[in-house]
Amino acid sequence: MSTQQNDFTKWYIDTIQKADLMDYTPVRGCIAFKPDGFEIWEHIQAEMNRRFKETGHRNAYFPMLIPESFFQKEKDHIEGFAPELPWVTEAAGEKLEERLALRPTSETMIGHLYSDWIKSYRDLPVLINQWANVFRWEKKTLPFIRTSEFLWQEGHTAHVDEEDARKETMQMLNIYKEVVEELLAIPVYDGQKTPSERFAGAVDTYSIEAMMKDGKAVQAGTSHYLGTKFAEAFDIKYLNKENKHQHVHTTSWGTSTRLIGSVIMVHGDEQGLVLPPRVAPTQVVLIPVGPWKKNPAIMEKLDELYADLKAKGIRVRLDDSDQSPGYKFNEWELKGVPVRVELGPRDLENNQALLKARDEGDKVSVDIPNLVERIEEELTTMQTRLLEKARAFRDQNSHTNVDSLDQLKQHLADSTEKGEIPGWILAGWCGDDACEEQVKEETKFTTRNIPFNPPVEKSTCINCGKESKHTVWFGRAY
Repeated sequence: MSTQQNDFTKWYIDTIQKADLMDYTPVRGCIAFKPDGFEIWEHIQAEMNRRFKETGHRNAYFPMLIPESFFQKEKDHIEGFAPELPWVTEAAGEKLEERLALRPTSETMIGHLYSDWIKSYRDLPVLINQWANVFRWEKKTLPFIRTSEFLWQEGHTAHVDEEDARKETMQMLNIYKEVVEELLAIPVYDGQKTPSERFAGAVDTYSIEAMMKDGKAVQAGTSHYLGTKFAEAFDIKYLNKENKHQHVHTTSWGTSTRLIGSVIMVHGDEQGLVLPPRVAPTQVVLIPVGPWKKNPAIMEKLDELYADLKAKGIRVRLDDSDQSPGYKFNEWELKGVPVRVELGPRDLENNQALLKARDEGDKVSVDIPNLVERIEEELTTMQTRLLEKARAFRDQNSHTNVDSLDQLKQHLADSTEKGEIPGWILAGWCGDDACEEQVKEETKFTTRNIPFNPPVEKSTCINCGKESKHTVWFGRAY
């Protein structure tokens, strides 16, 4: 298997294949999610859904095919998505009168329908989310992280005024931050996107940004305040309490299956996948060792333990296959299972079992009567430990001492020479798109976001040296 340091991309692909999370298909950029890969997504869905419903949102579903004329109604939107839209041009052997796009996102279809659904202030707010697949025809693909078809959720809400819509925008960004940090154990920086990086057609875009183990950024979730742009384009009006027609204010927000890729890239090690317990398809694996087939008491004890763990709601597997213990240990490590329990004849005599946490080097002996409780504790502490490790790594590679383009170039040269990752830098920006573009052209560092709570405030622009308007995270990104 490739190492993270020598070839991170190859290590990543090796890891997901050996963990049996996905498979390639004959269609370029489209992958099949195998059960373990899809179950990670199901746990993300469940946690998101719970929080969405607690805040009054409901799920619905909208068509995948969107008429070309819908995209023409919002100029910025079509310009942003045109290069990556796949089109349906004929059906049943006949050419269609109008091309239909496979949805890249659903603002236009939903805007069209909201114009019929919303008539009065009594109809507002509309709080709808959709779980769906979307298509963006990517030139360069990487499983889970960037694919031509991917799975996501997209929320689309309509409100009486800007204040209510902006409150919604921030509420959903905070939900994303909580889920990604608490479920996936991935620390994020939350903030506002620069104008060049915001969603096509948005007034303001906000994001959570996560650092991978190669120092690159993944945009882990976005929330957009759309103002009245889509409402004006699709004529979404309501009659207010003063009997006057007004345009609604809308939002949209989304996270996708690139979160699965992020989990792998943030927590994986040289042995393969490491999964945070709360999102792992299998949290505990029980493995009989030694001449266990000649000793029925071993399997009886493991069956009993299996039932006890199941009763606690723990996702547990019992591996009684014919493979050798060494093969099984390696296989379940590659799959990232958080906790492994080994039980052999000598362990049973001592009324103990061996427990191994996936991210820790040593096995520990645990008295069998205390084993279920100890496993529960280990799952909790491992979840916290992974978040703390990831946060320490991110903080160590978040640099606040780079204040000019020359210094950034020197930082990159030094990182290459030392075989270190360049990570991200916090720098000032004057607000001029040209300065942002020059940094990108010369270093491939793009603005990640303008953090809400930067560790320090920067006073001068990294490119032109003039007074900065914003303190910004810059980094290379997927």
